[in-house]
Amino acid sequence: MATSNDDTRGPVPTHGCGDCGAAFSDDQRYCLKCGARRGPLPPAIAERLPTMLQDDRAAKGIGGPQGPESEPVEEPGGSPSFMPTPRAAAVAVMAMLAFGVVIGSATSQLAQSAGLSSILLEVAPAPAASERVETASAPSAEPETAAPGPATPSSLPAVPVIPEEVLPEAEPEPEPEPEPFFEEEPAGLPEVKHVFMIVLGENGYEETFGKTSTAPYLSKELPEQGEVISNYYAVTKGDLANQIALISGQGPTVETAANCPNYTDIVPGTESTEGQVEGSGCVYPAATTTLPGQLLAAKLKWKAYVEDIGNGVITGQAASCRHPLLGGPDGSQVPLPGDAYETWRNPFVYFHSVIDTPECAETDVGLDRLATDLKKKVSKKTPALSYIVPNACHDGGELACEPGQLAGPAAAEEFLKTVVPEIQASPAFEEGGLIMITSSQAPQAGEKLDTGACCVNPVYPNLPPAPEAEPASGPVKPTGGGGKVGLLLISPFVEAGTLNETSYYNHYSLLLTIEELFDLEKLGYAKELALLPFDETVFNAGVEEESTVETPAGRALSRAISALR
Repeated sequence: MATSNDDTRGPVPTHGCGDCGAAFSDDQRYCLKCGARRGPLPPAIAERLPTMLQDDRAAKGIGGPQGPESEPVEEPGGSPSFMPTPRAAAVAVMAMLAFGVVIGSATSQLAQSAGLSSILLEVAPAPAASERVETASAPSAEPETAAPGPATPSSLPAVPVIPEEVLPEAEPEPEPEPEPFFEEEPAGLPEVKHVFMIVLGENGYEETFGKTSTAPYLSKELPEQGEVISNYYAVTKGDLANQIALISGQGPTVETAANCPNYTDIVPGTESTEGQVEGSGCVYPAATTTLPGQLLAAKLKWKAYVEDIGNGVITGQAASCRHPLLGGPDGSQVPLPGDAYETWRNPFVYFHSVIDTPECAETDVGLDRLATDLKKKVSKKTPALSYIVPNACHDGGELACEPGQLAGPAAAEEFLKTVVPEIQASPAFEEGGLIMITSSQAPQAGEKLDTGACCVNPVYPNLPPAPEAEPASGPVKPTGGGGKVGLLLISPFVEAGTLNETSYYNHYSLLLTIEELFDLEKLGYAKELALLPFDETVFNAGVEEESTVETPAGRALSRAISALR
């Protein structure tokens, strides 16, 4: 095949259209005015074009009888070109469009059977973000039914691509919550299920647990079986006021600090923002929450076992839940012959929420019921809280109940020798038991006077302002409390024969600990942030000596942080 060195495909260097005379630029091939090509078509295309036109007319069934093939006409004007004339190019484009219409009609039935519909996209300005979401979520219109036509094999029509502007914006993934900087407060509390609290009368720490104690069973034998907390304090003046604090977190009134010689309601009995009932009197309103009420709400049992409570039946008094008539004097302020029960040693009968219920007769009972309840083989039938109250002859107070009887802690020896072993032999004690022995307060008069306080020293709203005292340099304050009384714990959860001299606690701490043991809300002054419950420094069974134990200051900070969350 011969080749030519002449480039016949480039534009002919003329500067005017041969048909209309319009001006050309140097690189222009077609006239912008009449559409004429500049230069001849390429020979191969010029020869093929008549045949293509005849085939197209025959397929459509148009035109007359075909004549002989026309000879390709060479257009004048130079070397051959590969581009058709404008008229031929227009005919070719129309043929291609007609072919597309035939293909579209053949595939319309297949598209409809496939559930596809035509989507027409209109170029428009991008909508706002809110409009884009609504456009994407709007339901599409039902496609119109097309007229049936002949189905021909064809590929499925291409699925149109939805522009990115109409897609809903993806919601950002939520960021993971940051971990708290401070860890949760370590509970440090074991699985205690039964608390046995024995509250003696007016005794200081040295008289009860010290080296000069006249009660060897209480000061030597029992501590060998448990743990003594030496820095444990009463919270105010008055046996009754301290016992009320133990079971409710309430501060004293003038009357409860004097053991309530008259059994009267507290008036006006309004509650402060700190949860303290304000007024004067003895019996708290029915709305005042107590530890017994909390236990009942948690479906746990409680009982008070009070020695000699049933001895008043000889004078017509109740055998349980015994208390004076409301508004009158208390005839059981001091022990009587054959009846050593004292009302102010039974703090539960100073709450309307207890005495106004029929359950009081079954929960505030005589001491003889304790031995019966301890013998129950099913430990859960034993109360979660057993509050044990000796009578005036056995409470270890400074005054003897009768002439010739023992006084002080020595008077409690025989009582404890009976009660403590009974508790230790019970199934309830073996399955998570905890015995607590303390005194209501230290002596508040005489040579052994002790009004010291520790841990928290609230300003009680129902008492007259106390004289200002010099600020204490340590945790113990010289006034404002009920003195140092000490606490003995006997339990599988404490190491036998240990003495805790580093931790400082009081009656509110004991209430707080019981509430945390049973997962209860904090009451009254037990909510003080500076107050600490017992932890692994107290429940020390199995704790290594070199173990890292959080300091009291650190635990106080942790409690404050937890309360602020």
